[in-house]
Amino acid sequence: MKDSAVVSRIVHESCERAAPLMPSGHWWEHLDDDFARTPERFALARADRMQIGAAAALDHVVRAIFGTMVGSTAIPFGFNPIELRRSMRDAPLYAELAESGDPTRFFHEPPSGVRVRVKPGRWFPRFDPEDGVCEVVRFDSPFQPVHVNQHRPYLRHDRNRVAYARTIRHRDGPRPTIVAIHGFTAEGYLINEWFFALPWFYRMGCDIALFTLPFHGPRQTRFSPFSGHGFFAGGSSRFNEAVAQSVFDFRILLNWLQREQGAEQVGVTGLSLGGFISSMLASVEDKLAFALPNVPIISVADLVLEWQPMGALMRAALAASNLTSADARRLVAVSCPLTYKPVLPPERLMIVGGAGDRLAPPKHSRLLWDHWQRCRMYWFPGSHSIHLDRGKYLTEMARFMIGLGFLPSGGAL
Repeated sequence: MKDSAVVSRIVHESCERAAPLMPSGHWWEHLDDDFARTPERFALARADRMQIGAAAALDHVVRAIFGTMVGSTAIPFGFNPIELRRSMRDAPLYAELAESGDPTRFFHEPPSGVRVRVKPGRWFPRFDPEDGVCEVVRFDSPFQPVHVNQHRPYLRHDRNRVAYARTIRHRDGPRPTIVAIHGFTAEGYLINEWFFALPWFYRMGCDIALFTLPFHGPRQTRFSPFSGHGFFAGGSSRFNEAVAQSVFDFRILLNWLQREQGAEQVGVTGLSLGGFISSMLASVEDKLAFALPNVPIISVADLVLEWQPMGALMRAALAASNLTSADARRLVAVSCPLTYKPVLPPERLMIVGGAGDRLAPPKHSRLLWDHWQRCRMYWFPGSHSIHLDRGKYLTEMARFMIGLGFLPSGGAL
């Protein structure tokens, strides 16, 4: 039977009778040790099963490429036995903050008055509306790592200390603003314009912004082999601080949009790693109109163990350090949305997941869905790489925003 919160034709198998995946107590200790190998099951029609199987096959190829790329460049630098032992020395502070369940202890409020610089953006041949203004926004990030041991190694990356966003706003604004957060290695505007349907939402009456995550695009570390490398290559402590900075810098952008640009409502959506950050923001920032992660990764430790050949390397590194999967989760629990209660109510939360996703498997979306009290959920019959039924889930996203009063009713649906 279809759960009332699931608004897609694809639903979980025996969803209403199934126990939640999200365990009670500290999730990192009580989540199934075999979570990385556990599939999420769906009640599927034959046509959907065939579509999902075909889409998932491409994801397996992409996952092998990413697993090799990240495993060969991140594991040796950040997750070898020596670095894991260093991470364990940092672990007590991060663990104590996670166990408190108080996000304000790790995700600090940014200062007011951060100077934001704006200049015209050149977008051709991309979306450049006649009634709009395209701009590049940047500011010097005053972020300071939470752990004192990370101050010097983290802040030495000068390029990462400047934050960026791209905005398209109506000349007759301000309007409600959707901020989109890109995925891992995928900060390019053109692909995100398509994935997030930014022109469509703009024409429905929104201003839009694309936020650049730390260590991506112009924020990459020197000699980075690919965009986003620095997010993971510094080990679990670097990852925790990169998530903290993502939230910190986003909140500076949010404050600027509201106080300086006059946007009364700002919502966030994100894809993959961007979905993870938008999920994290739902536990930190109550000024958001909504949070809408799309194919989010949620338990990063389990995801790393699932991606091959990276997973095999990580398991070997853990075994050499006498660490368990629970230990690996504990290292990054402080920066996980499962660790904290959302500050947004369920009616302002929605998740989009791919039933055939093999890069951010659907069990991650399901875990977040349980944690978010089974909020609005849409499953599409595709994968991380192929978003089948994209038009249908975009329509459901718009209906969700209309129901919140974020978009005007009677729009282009």
